[in-house]
Amino acid sequence: MWWSDRARGLAALALALSLGGCFQPLYSEAAHPGLVADLQAIEVAPIKDRIGHYLGDDLISSLNGTGSTPTAKYRLTVTVTQKIQTPTVESQVNAANAATVIGTAKFSLAQIEPEKVVFQGEATTAAVYDRTLQGFANLRAERDAEIRLARALADEISLRVAAALGAKG
Repeated sequence: MWWSDRARGLAALALALSLGGCFQPLYSEAAHPGLVADLQAIEVAPIKDRIGHYLGDDLISSLNGTGSTPTAKYRLTVTVTQKIQTPTVESQVNAANAATVIGTAKFSLAQIEPEKVVFQGEATTAAVYDRTLQGFANLRAERDAEIRLARALADEISLRVAAALGAKG
């Protein structure tokens, strides 16, 4: 019994190792030559407000995580709006015990030379946080939710931009 379980485990491991080389990332250099260089050549225009700061940093890291500064071929312009909803209210103290931060980012990717819009879109996401009767804890929880929101928006925007540039080439 013990040997048969071990043999099945080894067979599954051998199958997984043999198929491991068959898969490649969706937007890899082999599948889309020049895409990685195009993504690194995107300049992210400054985005307003605190959430814009977080979103801009996440976009730069997502598009060009190497730290290199190639000559910009594209400019990504993003405007963010956010709102906070409090869906539940604690009846005894008449205060919200949870909140949802909803962020919408409208973005436009433009080629710098010649100047023309390559792709534009809109991304929306939400992050939930708990509220308490302590003011500082609420501020910190809201900021943490904004950071999560910015990261989710950056992931969605960078994925859509990569898809648009991959389809172009």
